[in-house]
Order: sequence, then structure tokens, then C-alpha cells
Amino acid sequence: MTEDLTGRLVVALDLDGVTDKAGLMDRTARALALPGWFGRNWDALAESLSDLSVWPEGAGGRGLLLVVRDWQAYAKARPEEWETAQEVFSHAMRVTPALTVALALGGSSQTPSDGPGGSVGA
Repeated sequence: MTEDLTGRLVVALDLDGVTDKAGLMDRTARALALPGWFGRNWDALAESLSDLSVWPEGAGGRGLLLVVRDWQAYAKARPEEWETAQEVFSHAMRVTPALTVALALGGSSQTPSDGPGGSVGA
């Protein structure tokens, strides 16, 4: 069985440079435009991901596809925190069918300045 994700609001959560839970929470709050009262802890994250009323405008009626990019360095640096984050994402998707969290595979979202395929001496 496959789920049709077309029509959902797509939000990128870029974790490039994130080294700790505080950074993850800040990036998530910014990406999803969460209210100032967002608690920046695991429970608050789970509640916010499951609460359509705090989702970005337009997502409530369409659904939300949260694409997590550049997560690998954070996962390697803080494996226990990353495991908890994945559990929070999974729980939120189970209780909120309109939410999908996808982990993007691949390299950094930044264009390399040198090396194979990079631009050198622009």
C-alpha cells in the first residue's frame, strides 16, 4: 500500500550544522513557524507535530510533508538524541495521519566550493 503525498504542504527541516537538541528544536521551530510558547523539549515537539492548529498556514487542510535534510552529522554526533527524535517523528505520524516525516538521503544542501563537481575560482 502506498500513500499519496501529492497536495501536501512540503516543509524542509535543514539540520546542517546542528550539533545538539537545542539546535534541533530551534530549527524545527523556525521551519514550522511554531508559536513563541513552543517548549523546545521532546514532549512539546511531539505535541506540535500532532497539532494541526500550530502547523504552517495551509497545511491543516492539505496535510504536511516534513522533509528532514542534512541530519546525518547530527545523528552521528548525538545518536541517543537522534533516536529520540526519530521516535517523536514516528509517534506523531502514527497519531496524525496528515503528517509525513521523510529523511532525505544524500549530502549537504550546501553547494561545495571545491572538489569534484564543485565550483572553483568563480
